[in-house]
Amino acid sequence: MEEFVVSARKYRPQTFKDVVGQKAITNTLLNAIESNHLASALLFTGPRGVGKTTCARILARKINQPGYDDPLEDFAFNVFELDAASNNSVDDIRNLIDQVRIPPQTGKYKVYIIDEVHMLSAAAFNAFLKTLEEPPKHAIFILATTEKHKIIPTILSRCQIFDFKRITVKDAKEHLAEVAESQGVKFEDDALHIIAQKADGAMRDALSIFDRVVSFCGNNLTRQAVTENLNVLDYETYINITDLIIENKIPELLMAYNEILSKGFDGHHFIAGLASHFRDLLVSKTPSTITLLEVGEQAQKLYGIQSQKTTQDFLLEGIQIANECDLKYKISQNQRLLVELCLMQLASITFDGEKKKAESYIIPPTHFKIANYSITDKTVVEKPTIEVEVQPEINPGESIEVEGESVEIVDGDEGLDQLTIGTYESEKTSIENNVDEEPIEKTQTTTIDIESEPKVSAFSLASIKAKKELLEAGKSIIKEETHLPTEDFNETDMLLYWNKYAQRLGDKGYKIMESLLLINDPKLNGTTITLELPNQGSKIDFESEKNGLLGYLKGHLHNHNITIEVIVNESVTTKKAFTPQEKYNRLTEINSNLDILRKTFELDI
Repeated sequence: MEEFVVSARKYRPQTFKDVVGQKAITNTLLNAIESNHLASALLFTGPRGVGKTTCARILARKINQPGYDDPLEDFAFNVFELDAASNNSVDDIRNLIDQVRIPPQTGKYKVYIIDEVHMLSAAAFNAFLKTLEEPPKHAIFILATTEKHKIIPTILSRCQIFDFKRITVKDAKEHLAEVAESQGVKFEDDALHIIAQKADGAMRDALSIFDRVVSFCGNNLTRQAVTENLNVLDYETYINITDLIIENKIPELLMAYNEILSKGFDGHHFIAGLASHFRDLLVSKTPSTITLLEVGEQAQKLYGIQSQKTTQDFLLEGIQIANECDLKYKISQNQRLLVELCLMQLASITFDGEKKKAESYIIPPTHFKIANYSITDKTVVEKPTIEVEVQPEINPGESIEVEGESVEIVDGDEGLDQLTIGTYESEKTSIENNVDEEPIEKTQTTTIDIESEPKVSAFSLASIKAKKELLEAGKSIIKEETHLPTEDFNETDMLLYWNKYAQRLGDKGYKIMESLLLINDPKLNGTTITLELPNQGSKIDFESEKNGLLGYLKGHLHNHNITIEVIVNESVTTKKAFTPQEKYNRLTEINSNLDILRKTFELDI
C-alpha cells in the first residue's frame, strides 16, 4: 500500500512563485537577494498556516544558488532549524552561538531558522542579543512567530520584520481548485468556497480540510457533502430562515431554529451567522459593493434575488437586533429563549398587527379618542368626546362601521329629522401626577328641529357639516346647563390639602417640588391662593406642577373657582429649618415659653 502524504506537505511551495497570497513579501525578498540588500536578521510574523516557515526554507535555499554550478543542490546542510518551543533555555542558545562561528563548507551562507521564537525565555533572549546584532558575515537568522507581541523590543529592533497576512478566500479557493484538478477530483465551486471560508485564512488548514472532505465523499466534491461533513450552516440555511422572517411566519421560524439546534449547531454561531447574512444581503443591493460579498457565483445569484425582497431599513434594523442578541448571548441565563425572542423580533419588523385597511372606513377608528357609539334611524347618541375628520363623499346605500356596528347612509333628500346629543358624565383626572379628583357633574343637551329647513344632500360628511351650519343659523333651540361645585372653604382646609399634596410628591421622589410647595405658607384671598417664591427659577419649576395641584385642590375642596397666583419676592426667606439652632429659633417664634424652659433647666440645644 502506497504511503499517503497529506496535501499540506505534498503541495508545500518549493519556490516563491508557488507561495499563495503573499506576493508583496515574496517580491521583496527576491529583490533583496538580487540587489544584495538582504538583512542578517529577519522576523516573519503572522497567523498560522500562511507560509512563514515555507518562505524561510525557500529563502535559505535561494541565497546560496547564484554562482553555484549544481542547480539541483538544495544546500540542506547549510540550513539549521531550531524549534524554540522545546529548545528555549540559555544553554540551547549558547550551543547555537558556538555553531554560528563555523563558516559553511560549501555555498555562501549558513541560515538559522528559529521557529516559534516567542517561546524563548527572557534569559535566552538576552543571551541571543549580541550575536543577533553583530553576526558573522556568513550567518543569516530567520525568526518565525505567530505572537510578535511576546518578543522583547530589543530583539524586534535588531530584525527586519515581515508581516504575513491572512490568505483571502478567493486565493485559497483558486489554490484548492489546482490541487483538486491535480488529484482528479471533481468539485463544485461553492464546495471549495465553504472549505476556504472554514480555513479562516490559513492555507494549511484549508488543505487539511480538503483531505478530510475528499476522504468522506470521494472524487465528487459537492456543497451538500461538504456542509454535512464539516457541520457548518451554509448560505442556503440562512436564505430559508430570512424568507420566513420576511413572510412573518413565526411558528415556522421557531421550528426551523429547533431543527438547527437538533443538528448540534450552537445558537451563538447561528445568530452571528444570521447577522453576517443580513450584511451580505445589504452589500448585494448595490453593484459597487458586490465585490465585498465573498461567496460563489451560484450563491451571489441567490443573494441578489433575496436582497430585492428586502429594504435597506429592514436589513439595518435586522443587523442591529441580531448584533444585540450576539452581545447578550454569553451572559444570558436562557440562551435558547434569547435567540427565539430575537427571531420573533426580526419577524415582527415588517408585521402590521392591525391588519386593517383604513380606506374601507368613512371615519377611521384612529380618529376617535374613545369609541362608544349607538346609532338609530334618525338619532345619534354620543357619550365621550369624538374627533372627526372630513372624508371624501359617500355614496348613498353604502354602510360604514363604527365600533362593530354597521350604519347605512340613506338618500340625502330624506335628510335628518332630528339630531339629539344625549347626556354624558365626565370625570376629570390629573394626568401628570395620577391624583384623583372629585367628579364634575356636567350635563349638555342639544336639540335641533330641522323640519322647516332646506334639504341638503347627506351623501358626504361635508354635506352633513353644511347642513349643521344651516341649522345653527336657522331656528334651533339650544339648551345648555352646567353644574360645577363651588362650596366655601377656609384657609385651614386649604393648607391641609396643600400639605397633603406636597407630602404625596415627596413620597414619589419629587423632593425639589415638595420643598417649593412648603417653602412658605400660601395665603388665601377669597378663592385665590397666593404663594411667594424667592426667584424666577423656582416659579418656572412650580408652574410645571401647577395644573396637577390645582386639580387636586378643586376636587378635594369642592370648589372649581380656585386659582393659584405666584409672586416672586427675592427678599423672602425660607421657613425651613435645617440646623438645631434654626429649629430652636423657629420653635421659640411659635412659643416664647420654650426659651424660659431651656434657661430654667439649663438645657442644651
